[in-house]
Amino acid sequence: MDIIRIQDKIISRKKIYDSIAKILQLRGLGYSQQEVADKMSVDRTFISRLEGIGELRKGKTIACIGFPIENKTEIQAIMEKEGVDFIMLMTEEERLDYVEQRSGKEMLNELMDLIGQMQTFNTVIAIGSDNRIKLIQGLLLDSEVISLEIGTSPITDNRWVDPEEISQVLAVIRTAR
Repeated sequence: MDIIRIQDKIISRKKIYDSIAKILQLRGLGYSQQEVADKMSVDRTFISRLEGIGELRKGKTIACIGFPIENKTEIQAIMEKEGVDFIMLMTEEERLDYVEQRSGKEMLNELMDLIGQMQTFNTVIAIGSDNRIKLIQGLLLDSEVISLEIGTSPITDNRWVDPEEISQVLAVIRTAR
């Protein structure tokens, strides 16, 4: 047990960590701050401050969809680090495999689900050809679409995406909130 003495008190770090984990679990399940405070016998303001300490982003949700991306792994890592909520990036090979492994009916259903899912995000970063970006903008009228054009349609080979440009776009989105 990891114990520390603070003046005349003996404190268990494990007990603190376990309590914080339980508080966050309950909040994640949808309990209000007051309900969790009552259940855990702490002040509601403690829960509010705890959430503030750990907050990475507040407010708007971000999604990114893009292909064909040569440095997909690098771009995905940047987006994950910055807390992008939904990321769908593919190389040209992955895109072709995705299409070839589905029947027309399956593809249509998955595309409709994907469009519906994209419409729930406040901001969508679209990386692709000029025509694909126009299509995404037309389908996502209620979302802010940030377009990063990587070529003229049709693109049949992977394209390198500038990681610095991705970082700058995410920084602008964060400051615009």
